[in-house]
Amino acid sequence: MKNKPAAGIARSIENALLQRRDAMLVKESLGGDAAAFAKLMSLYQNRVEAVGMSFFHNRTDTEDFVQDVFLRAYTSLPGFRGESRFSTWLTRIAYNMAVNIKSRSKSYDSIADETLLPSPARSPEENEIRRLTAEAIKEALRELPKQYAACLDFYFFHDMSYDEIAAVTDIPLNTIKSHIFRAKKILRQKLKEFI
Repeated sequence: MKNKPAAGIARSIENALLQRRDAMLVKESLGGDAAAFAKLMSLYQNRVEAVGMSFFHNRTDTEDFVQDVFLRAYTSLPGFRGESRFSTWLTRIAYNMAVNIKSRSKSYDSIADETLLPSPARSPEENEIRRLTAEAIKEALRELPKQYAACLDFYFFHDMSYDEIAAVTDIPLNTIKSHIFRAKKILRQKLKEFI
C-alpha cells in the first residue's frame, strides 16, 4: 500500500467509508427502518435511472422501472450478503430487470447524453463543441456491439471497476477486459474522422 499514489489511497478510503455507510443503512433497513431504505434509494436513484434510460429511452418507462427496481431490491434485501458493494448489487438487479423487460435484440443505447447538458460556466461555443463531441461519441457507441457499449458505459460513465461490471452483467472478468479493450480500439478508429 505504501507504493500507491495519494489519489489511490484517498479513493480506497472513500470506497471503504461508502461501503461502511451502505452496510449500516442496509442493516437498519433490515431492522425495519424505512428512512434508512429511503436514504439508500436517494443515494442510488440516479444510477438506476441511468440504467433505465439506456434501455427505455423515455422518462415514463424509466420512472416505472426505477420503482420496480427499488421494490425488487427491498424484497431481496435479506439476500444481500455484502460480498459486493451495495451499489454493484443494486445495479445488477437493475441491469437484469432491464434485460428481462427489453428484448435482447434491441440495441443498448449509451447514457452519454448526460454530457449534453449546457453549463453556464462555459461559453456557447464550448457548449456547442461539447455537444458535438458527445454526439460523435454516442453515434460511435451505437455502432458498437451492444455488449461492448454496455461495458463501456459502466466503465466510463458509472466509474465501475472491471470486477463490478462482471458482477452486474454476469460476464467473465477477462471477457469484460477484452470487450473494453476492443471497444476502445473500435472507437478510436471511428472517431479519427472527427479529430
